[in-house]
Amino acid sequence: MSFKNLFLETRPQFLLLSPILVFLGMSIALYERSFNLAYFLLSIVGLVLLHASVNTLNDYNDFKTGVDLKTKRTPFSGGSGFLPAGALTPKAVFYLGMAAFLLAVPIGVYFIAMRGWYLLPIFALGAILVLLYTSHITKLGAGSGEIAAGLGLGTLPVFGVFLIIANKFSAPALYASVPSGFLVFNLLLLNEFPDSEADRVGNRRTIPIMLGHRGAAWVYSALVILTYVWILAGALLKIMPYWSLLGVVTLPFGLKAVRASFTFKTLPELIPAQGANVMMVLLTQLLMGVGYLVAGMGR
Repeated sequence: MSFKNLFLETRPQFLLLSPILVFLGMSIALYERSFNLAYFLLSIVGLVLLHASVNTLNDYNDFKTGVDLKTKRTPFSGGSGFLPAGALTPKAVFYLGMAAFLLAVPIGVYFIAMRGWYLLPIFALGAILVLLYTSHITKLGAGSGEIAAGLGLGTLPVFGVFLIIANKFSAPALYASVPSGFLVFNLLLLNEFPDSEADRVGNRRTIPIMLGHRGAAWVYSALVILTYVWILAGALLKIMPYWSLLGVVTLPFGLKAVRASFTFKTLPELIPAQGANVMMVLLTQLLMGVGYLVAGMGR
């Protein structure tokens, strides 16, 4: 068994999302005049571990249910491929996923001890989303899998990091964390397009399966529009600083992905749109965070 393969099994190229989420949450807290370097760094470690855990457990469940045998792998979807290739054993992948989860638990316990029990519901919901996402939540339908992704790797981490650092509730901070949920919902949604046939094997009820690709494209498009309208409205209503409008400059990536979601005929035609989707998700949140930092320096 190769330690390199174990590391790559976590899909480290996608783990960049987690530090960006923490950065955005920290930037919002700093804008509201709160900062704690140790909590910021611990939050990055904890969220990266949980992200690695859900990636790894997803691969484990996909292999056990036979989804991996039908998956059309792309650079942005379809899992790591190590289990179908026999490069890792299912037991090793399962233990890796659980180890990453268990290593994150003491960080959560520490934050609860330092900040208060009000963090427990957020951490408990996050744990449920990590452990049950692939095996149960994706089979519920009605957008449950996509909503779980948007919450677990979007809104909850951003607002959770704000709460950890600022140690107070803030309606504007909650508002500012919502676009992250829309973006990560869509990150998963577009990556589900190539996996519809494979996901049926695992009895999943994803939006592309339930609505077809065209219906899913309309949902995707609506969330792209809503993301930018949300940011624009937040700035105009002074819920968010004007500098947060930096996030809107990623609109061309969103439009490219929207167009391809309706027009693609073959999988290779969708891959550039998946890349644009990833850029939109990462850069929108990163630039929003930068905007909050710049606005905070001017206060």
